[in-house]
Amino acid sequence: MADPATDAFLAHRNLLFTVAYQLLGSAADAEDVLQETWLRWAGVDLAAVRDERAYLVRITTRLALMRLRTLGRRRESYVGPWLPEPLLTAPDVAEDVELAGSVSLAMLLVLETLTPAERAVFVLREVFDLGYDEIAEAVAKTPAAVRQIAHRARSHVAARRPRGEVSPATSRDALSAFQHAVETGDLRRLLDILAPDVVFLGDGGGVVQAVLRPVVGAADVAGLLAAGLGSFATGSLVPAQVNGYPALLFRRDGAVDTVLAVRIDDGLVTGLYAVRNPEKLSRLEEETTLRR
Repeated sequence: MADPATDAFLAHRNLLFTVAYQLLGSAADAEDVLQETWLRWAGVDLAAVRDERAYLVRITTRLALMRLRTLGRRRESYVGPWLPEPLLTAPDVAEDVELAGSVSLAMLLVLETLTPAERAVFVLREVFDLGYDEIAEAVAKTPAAVRQIAHRARSHVAARRPRGEVSPATSRDALSAFQHAVETGDLRRLLDILAPDVVFLGDGGGVVQAVLRPVVGAADVAGLLAAGLGSFATGSLVPAQVNGYPALLFRRDGAVDTVLAVRIDDGLVTGLYAVRNPEKLSRLEEETTLRR
């Protein structure tokens, strides 16, 4: 016999995971939050629930906010730059420019600059278009307070978000040119593709080697990539869809060694995000193995 609680949870699971992931920047933590959400949901009297979706979003948001505050303290002692955990995404997500933009590594880094409450309100309002009353219940604030937080968060994000929407086709073309320049060691072509103010961030988590500070400027980033050309020769660069945008997976000995996400603005590479922390690659490794 079908269980109404299980059916409702499974019907909204993808939504709940996306909410948790956008708040936390970690698929592993998002899955933990979903497990806690299920445990709480299983004990709810469904007869008293008017809107199952809203109720589940409220549980997930509150649990994610509690975890986000704990994670914020941990990240203060993180070795080197912290980057979100990369996720393989299906082509249909990549074609949805609005959704892809909201889960891109570049956008998730912008969300990291918000307070937990601002982040929750922004995600629920701007990404999922929830009403202010519904958001107020999720974050335990008044609708008036939520409106003020939403305005503040929108202004903050607008000043820092990617400069403009880039079509998936344009991103793929730019990524292909970047990959060719890296693989051939064409430094001149690299300098042509990199924006003057390009930023390179590396996340090794103190476990594997990575740059410990942002590298800024086309010449310095090109020099960094040139220094790593020997490493690229020992493996392969494979295009993939990561967080809604084209990226490169660097494979060595058959395993994913690095996820290199690329931010494109006005046809130039403005951001390079190299995730090397093995803990952040384990889920992606499992998914790529299953898809082979």
